[in-house]
Amino acid sequence: MRSVARIFDTGVRPQWCPGCGNYGVLAAVRAALADLGFRREDVVAVAGIGCHGRMTEYLDVNAFHAIHGRAVPVGEGVKLANPKLTVLVHTGDGDAYAIGLSHLLHAARRNVGIKVIVHNNMVYALTTGQAGPTTPRGTKTRSTPYGNPEEPFNPLLLLLASGATFVARGFSDDVQHLKELIKRAILHEGFAVVDVIQPCVTFYDARRWFKERAYKLEDESHDPGDFRAALEKSLEAERVPLGVIYEVEKPAFEKLVLSHEHPPPALRDLKVKQPLGKLLSRFE
Repeated sequence: MRSVARIFDTGVRPQWCPGCGNYGVLAAVRAALADLGFRREDVVAVAGIGCHGRMTEYLDVNAFHAIHGRAVPVGEGVKLANPKLTVLVHTGDGDAYAIGLSHLLHAARRNVGIKVIVHNNMVYALTTGQAGPTTPRGTKTRSTPYGNPEEPFNPLLLLLASGATFVARGFSDDVQHLKELIKRAILHEGFAVVDVIQPCVTFYDARRWFKERAYKLEDESHDPGDFRAALEKSLEAERVPLGVIYEVEKPAFEKLVLSHEHPPPALRDLKVKQPLGKLLSRFE
């Protein structure tokens, strides 16, 4: 049997900067899928636009590279077409929390059974380091040379308020812990999101800041089923909680919508019952 490092490996050499947090996320995802015994044909990875978008080149599963901000609805479409598939949506903080925010929140509200992994490096890295929706106020970037004048919004709080049934936060440097979070997200019925704090070693390397403030919720007996406690954790500013912040069981959207659909859309017999020529003649 191949080593875990080689499972779900396409053999394509990653082109990220040395030390990029995406390496940790990729390793955690591969290990999580291997631990859970997945076959590559059982998984679909969808990625958006950003440095994270290359995940589909390095993760040996079915893949779709979506346009900017649209990775989530593509993932929803795949899940509704064939609920048996495990759908991993990789998206960046700019991709998910800016141009694609409405898709993310409504997927959370519907509880569609996709697993969203947000590569949150708090900057638009692919376009050489502009300020984004999670960039801390005062940060100097290419677009804010005198310091970012805007307050970053809180994605975890927003997701909780939108009805997300699984909300977690991980750190790309702690691959083992992140792997366990991703496994738990995959096993959760319904929508799950893992916000992964990761350094951008080229344009915003906050690794030391996070390491000094991060702590694991498992060490503090946090109850992920307590919504008020989850809200309090999402509001913490001086410390960075890592782990499952909130988890509750509710019926997945695809089960409610497709309860009378047998088989699901992707598995139906779509044979054309009449000659295509007759159909096409209508458009002449």
